[in-house]
Amino acid sequence: VQLQASGGGLVQAGDYLRLSCTGSGRTLSTYAVGWFRQAPGKEEEFIGAITYSGSRTYYAESVKGRFTISRDTSKNTVALQMNSLKPEDTAVYYCAADSNFWSFTSVSRGLYDHNYWGQGTEVTVSS
Repeated sequence: VQLQASGGGLVQAGDYLRLSCTGSGRTLSTYAVGWFRQAPGKEEEFIGAITYSGSRTYYAESVKGRFTISRDTSKNTVALQMNSLKPEDTAVYYCAADSNFWSFTSVSRGLYDHNYWGQGTEVTVSS
């Protein structure tokens, strides 16, 4: 599966943004999908993940209540809805796919430890 994150841009604090993770080559519907981000000068951070069926999600505490992950199987995409954005949300956002949803709950597993990952999309939140 080739993955591509898109939808990034420049927004103001308090705004919202919706990112998409699009799969090509194979269907995303058989994989759990997770989102990560990396801010300038900082380590990669896990954001959240969704099961292949969309029935379960898991979020990092830093985004819980503001970010929502959902999937659209008809479009072979997984969305990351980001509300109430803060300057500290500024980062490059990446998506990854894995056959095992629970692998996203392991703190020791980063973006590149999953089956597939793609190019990121940059999000800048101005104050």
